Order: sequence, then structure tokens, then C-alpha cells
Amino acid sequence: MIDGLHNAGALPVLEKVLQFSGQRQKLLAHHAANIDTPDFRPLDVSVTSFQHALARAVKERREATDGSTDQAPLEFQGTREVQVGRDGRLTLTPRTPTGNILYHDRNNRDVERLMQGIAENGLMYKATVDLIRREHDLLRTAISQRV
Repeated sequence: MIDGLHNAGALPVLEKVLQFSGQRQKLLAHHAANIDTPDFRPLDVSVTSFQHALARAVKERREATDGSTDQAPLEFQGTREVQVGRDGRLTLTPRTPTGNILYHDRNNRDVERLMQGIAENGLMYKATVDLIRREHDLLRTAISQRV
């Protein structure tokens, strides 16, 4: 029953988004830490590719259950840059160049773009955490039989 609750509704999708944004935040923090390192070339992962792969997994889940997402696992296949482990955890392999400006110290940086990426990723993470919290609050209320 608990496994069914965990796989129901939007929780599996939110879990993947949370894993992706958490891993990407580590990557962006690494870029910020190396902003002045000579010859540093930041790489990123494609957020759009991740979103398309996740949308495809949601669509396949809906088609497999005729629109009902109860008890249907989310079969997220990953992308070239986002791999899914046996335990279901995501691992990022950044390959997308960031397209920043190459400076005289051969560092490829763009502080504004980096800060924008950190802010956008942080907002995605916060929104996902808020949605998961809301889902868990609904489950907690239903289990405790309160209205």
C-alpha cells in the first residue's frame, strides 16, 4: 500500500525533478567555485532535454494506464546527459557547453548567466519541494482521517 501511494499521482515526477535540480545545483556551485580558475571550461546539462524526456515518460505512463496514474510506475529513461541508476537515482554527465565568453586567462565564464542559472535552478528546486510537501500533507490528512 505504501509503495502504491509513493507511485501515485505526481510524486514520482516531482521526485525526478527534485533529483535533477539538486544534482544540477551541485554542478552550478562547482562553476561558481571555479569562476577565476585558469583554463576552466564549465559544462552544463540540457534542462530542455530533461524536460522532454520526463514529459515522454509521463505520456507513456498515462497511455499505459488509460489516463489513471494510480499504481503505475514512472519509467524515466534518461537522456544523453542524465542517466538513471538501478536504484532510480539520477546521475548527471554534463556535456553541453555553456557558450560563455573566453577570457585572456582561457577561462570560459559569464557571471550573469551563471547567476541566472543558479537562480532558475533554485526556484525549480523550491517549487518542487513545495509541491511535494503539499502532496505529503494531503496524504497525512487522509491517513489521519481529518477534514
